Amino acid sequence: MPGFDVAVIDDAGQPCDGEGDIAIKRGAASMMLGYWNRPEATAEKFRGDWMLTGDKGVIEGGFIRFVGREDDVITSAGYRIGPAEIEDCLLTHLAVATVGVVGKPDALRTEIVKAYVVLKPGFAPSDALTHELAEHVKTRLAQHAYPREIGFLDALPMTVTGKVIRKELKARATRERESET
Repeated sequence: MPGFDVAVIDDAGQPCDGEGDIAIKRGAASMMLGYWNRPEATAEKFRGDWMLTGDKGVIEGGFIRFVGREDDVITSAGYRIGPAEIEDCLLTHLAVATVGVVGKPDALRTEIVKAYVVLKPGFAPSDALTHELAEHVKTRLAQHAYPREIGFLDALPMTVTGKVIRKELKARATRERESET
């Protein structure tokens, strides 16, 4: 990005090779200086000389690969999982019209991958289809990324621009967890 120094940084605010926070170095004339009369909010937005974007990423081949939004990333058994890759994989299945993936609270794993699926006409929820969808992901992505739970809905909460509102699905998954205990 001309005029901007963009990097993936670690918790200490240093550029790193592994997964971290995507950040922009202070100093560009067009960069935000801070939130109006909210120094605590400004302090949360910066790590040293770096402004956090709220996105997670990893450097691969000299480029930044987007992993997910900080608030969307699923932490399961020590793995950090971006939901978009799982959604993209499930969308390649013949039965799936649309899907939203979130982390559902779990006592053992911190979170489990939960997929909310809207089926195409002609398909109906079943245990067999649930297993088939999980296997579809398992055979195409990392073993830890498959959805351990799949829920079928008639529709997903969407923004006016057609994006899944993961925050609402996450709240639904949390309510489900609370009713299970």
